[in-house]
Amino acid sequence: MRVGTVKEIKNHEYRVGLTPESVRELVAHGHDVLVEAGAGLGIGADNTEYQAAGATICNSAAELFEKCDMIVKVKEPQAGERAMLREGQILFTYLHLAPDPEQTKDLVASKAVCIAYETVTGKGGLPLLKPMSQVAGRMSIQAGATALEKAHGGRGILLGGVPGVAPGKVTVIGGGVVGFNAAQMAVGLGADVTILDRDPDVLESVGTFFEARAKTRFSNKANLAECVADADLVIGAVLIPGAEAPKLVTRDMLSTMRPGSVLADVAIDQGGCFETSKATTHQEPTYVVDDIVHYCVANMPGAVSRTSTYALNNVTLPHALAIANKGWEAALRDDQHLAEGLNVWNGHVTYKAVAEDLGYEYMPVSEIVGLAAEA
Repeated sequence: MRVGTVKEIKNHEYRVGLTPESVRELVAHGHDVLVEAGAGLGIGADNTEYQAAGATICNSAAELFEKCDMIVKVKEPQAGERAMLREGQILFTYLHLAPDPEQTKDLVASKAVCIAYETVTGKGGLPLLKPMSQVAGRMSIQAGATALEKAHGGRGILLGGVPGVAPGKVTVIGGGVVGFNAAQMAVGLGADVTILDRDPDVLESVGTFFEARAKTRFSNKANLAECVADADLVIGAVLIPGAEAPKLVTRDMLSTMRPGSVLADVAIDQGGCFETSKATTHQEPTYVVDDIVHYCVANMPGAVSRTSTYALNNVTLPHALAIANKGWEAALRDDQHLAEGLNVWNGHVTYKAVAEDLGYEYMPVSEIVGLAAEA
């Protein structure tokens, strides 16, 4: 199979779909790999490294899209990239379709085979989303701490405090992968941390791990409102796989917060969990609503591109190899977890949460590749 990776064109996105090491693996399995010139510069990998790994360098994304059977990316394809997709071509990347009707419309129209990293399942979780959730969770505290500085519009709070001065208060909404990693970083800085979740098992797990270093609260409306009002920094770490994130922090709640407090919405890829959230970029990461600083960068891990790319390739490469070796239909038939990643196929929406959120007729993956019906 001809597999290609392009230079990411989203604002300040420096990750790349395939590392030179991943290229070498694909080539060793007999596949042709095409890489757009300069695609790896954001992780410090130049064209010669890719060529040494066995890749062919293409001068343009258009050439690569035209020649390849499968495109491996990081971020969702932008409008110009979507226009280059063709019927039957495989797209393997993050998609986050539920809050993005324009992208969904274009992918449906392309009739391409679109497999989303974020909905591939495995061992009770989302293994292709997990490493980026770990990165984003940890980065959210760094970003929030910076936004709290007076020069960046914040209250002028040092999260860890100093002897004789109380530390900043951090509220983490959601105790999953993002929330757990955010709490780890905040606790490490010495902040006063509270984690909210609705799952008693999650609360028990994080409570046992952090012991007295962080507090846990059940996430009902009253507790959420109280913790948000008391926080200097609120981390939105809520995820419903494949679906649009629920709006848990309303605009009315902003008026209960102290001016210069910060909201960091790590759920922004799925539409955000704050009512006042809108996607931002690393170029302009924050904005202010009702005196509250909002940090809503939609590709946070792109700022630490080398760490993120290698962490991502560790989990995506086995699936990319399976698709390339077997073809997408056999690969999905053989792996129910990978089959969960199929979001769009031949003009149909094949992920239920996306179809429901955006009003498409849902076509189960089992009808496409002959999987056994789910129990």
